[in-house]
Amino acid sequence: MSSTTVGRGRWTAGIAAALMALASGITWVAPGNASADPLCALQSGSAGSSYACAAAGDLLDVRIGDVLATQPSLGYDEIYYKLGRYTLGKDEINSKFNDWCESNGQLAVVSAKPDARLSDSSSFQCKLAVGQETPESIAAMKTVVIGPGGKPYLTDGHHTLTSYLETPDGGADLHVRLKVLGNLSTLSDADFWTQMKAKGWVWLKDVSGNPVAVDQLPKSLGLSNFSDDKYRSMMYFARDIGYHVGDLPFEEFFWGDWMRKGNIGGDWNRSDFTAYLAALKTVTKAQTALAPDAIVAEGKTAKELDQLSAWNDGKAEDKGEFAKISQPYAADKPGKLGYAVEYRIRNGR
Repeated sequence: MSSTTVGRGRWTAGIAAALMALASGITWVAPGNASADPLCALQSGSAGSSYACAAAGDLLDVRIGDVLATQPSLGYDEIYYKLGRYTLGKDEINSKFNDWCESNGQLAVVSAKPDARLSDSSSFQCKLAVGQETPESIAAMKTVVIGPGGKPYLTDGHHTLTSYLETPDGGADLHVRLKVLGNLSTLSDADFWTQMKAKGWVWLKDVSGNPVAVDQLPKSLGLSNFSDDKYRSMMYFARDIGYHVGDLPFEEFFWGDWMRKGNIGGDWNRSDFTAYLAALKTVTKAQTALAPDAIVAEGKTAKELDQLSAWNDGKAEDKGEFAKISQPYAADKPGKLGYAVEYRIRNGR
């Protein structure tokens, strides 16, 4: 058989695969560098498909167990809040379904069967169907960059996806869609990490503020694979009290650096709700007291890190976000901190 015949056969097979994909509503995605590959017509996660085919802007279906980390630590207490709410929750519909719908670009949950499970997406219903995404729903999605070998590197969502992995009806085989920031799969490992650092898509400091090499990053998600950064935990609860989360990647870690270096808030008992809440108030008051042009960390100013102009966004202590987070687990509607502390105590963390 001539090489011309072989080439024509491959071209015909590629066209056929593309037509089949279009007929089934699957978007044809070109590889990262790339000449067309018929396998890229398959949905990610299908036999023979490749994450390397994803392009910037795609909503990519991933298996959580396939995702690689771009940070060495987690704020464990954020995970404890999520797991506490998933397992000890007082919501009418378990918030894990709401979180998953939001992560998947489907905005929110509207209903769930009594025996609904995260691992069975047919057991609950999201507000938007797949394919009906809006700018608002896409903006809430977590993000990924495709690296050498088609490996998916998570750039936002380590806490959310780890919570799905750790919850009893989740796990490494659970799927969720991620928004693709870029495809760098054709780069060498060295060039890939150079680009990741240049774009601010990787955090390379440990919980003591020391440098971390890229080969020391966790090879998979899962709570035990990450160090526990208490400052990052505090910054999760400080959202909308001392600052709001903007578009800068790893924003909470910059603020955590500021806390650690200045010993802001001192030490606190993470199993004592009252002590934790008092420390949170001290930290967020200090955040909003900074001059907007004050350097917080790594040359970033308070303004660049989305400092609020007034504590608790200008609301009284018994109003706004601080009032919500002040509700202990015993309340009818516990706050995030209440769930986190309750989960920590019940599980001996």
